[in-house]
Amino acid sequence: MFEPHYTLSGHLLANVAAIERFYGQLEALHLPHKLELNLHRNNLLQSTYASNKIEGNPLSLREVTNLLLDDRLPVNRNEKEVTYYFTLLQELNKYVDRPLTLQLVTDIHKDLFTTIHEYAGTIRNEIVAVGKYTKEADKVKFKVKHLPPFHAKKEIKEALQELLIWANQQKDLPIAIKAGVFHHNFLYIHPFEDGNGRVCRIITALLFMRAGYQINKYFVLDDYYDLDRTNYSDALHRADEGDLTGWLEYFSDGVKYSLQSALGKAQQAIRTLAVSDRPTTRERKVLDMFAKQSELTSKEVAQALKVSRQQAHNLLSGLVNKGLVERHGTTKSSFYTVK
Repeated sequence: MFEPHYTLSGHLLANVAAIERFYGQLEALHLPHKLELNLHRNNLLQSTYASNKIEGNPLSLREVTNLLLDDRLPVNRNEKEVTYYFTLLQELNKYVDRPLTLQLVTDIHKDLFTTIHEYAGTIRNEIVAVGKYTKEADKVKFKVKHLPPFHAKKEIKEALQELLIWANQQKDLPIAIKAGVFHHNFLYIHPFEDGNGRVCRIITALLFMRAGYQINKYFVLDDYYDLDRTNYSDALHRADEGDLTGWLEYFSDGVKYSLQSALGKAQQAIRTLAVSDRPTTRERKVLDMFAKQSELTSKEVAQALKVSRQQAHNLLSGLVNKGLVERHGTTKSSFYTVK
């Protein structure tokens, strides 16, 4: 039975408390819908770019953004990797209520790598090693950084099943610890020939979502790992010896960093939005009219301000777009109220 080993250090406990506090502050902002949509889109783009960059995808953030927002078909492997990842992030909610099982893991791998790898969605049944190639004295050598503990499909499935059972059973464990333990051990088992990092980061996001954290909507984690990929890799593989404490401190540092960053961006965006969405002089006159009567039509505004019906409609539409006024009905008999 899988049983992780770690110490609840002061560093780790302080991070857990800070994560809950920062996330609570994020939710308390009650972001305007327009701003929420913009942040969500930008987070999906950033997560897609960073997670694929960690694995060596050469596309720049601008190239990834242009590819995804232009909504064009990918033409090569690099473009397919980011397109499939972005699509899966957009549809992540469809996985939230599914049990955390081996089938879910292989389905995610298949969704990410279909048409890219012939073994998409298939647990490996051969020896693999994690490392990098180095050149020494005109000779290229492969330096092994991690050799997974199992290489037969049956053993890999059994180890992965134990990890998934453990994750499903941890109802009260703080999410930063639960997700951190899962993240390390999934990559330690290394169930696929390729794509383990991206599948792991997708499932890590799912674990946060199941714990009530609206990851990708408010914040992302991948950008922290991408800040220093060597540090990320080193922290992971130091934990291979059995003690996860250092890794969990690093992992929770990343969650805290990402939430702090998201909170700062959201607060700045709100300040910017507040300035750009201030009502104009004429719009303030319309708001003054609402102080005297609860409902207004564009005809009434036109008569009171001595403007055309179209100008009155534009003024009311501007207040609707700024979230200050609400429209009722879609015909000429429609009316407006203060939101």
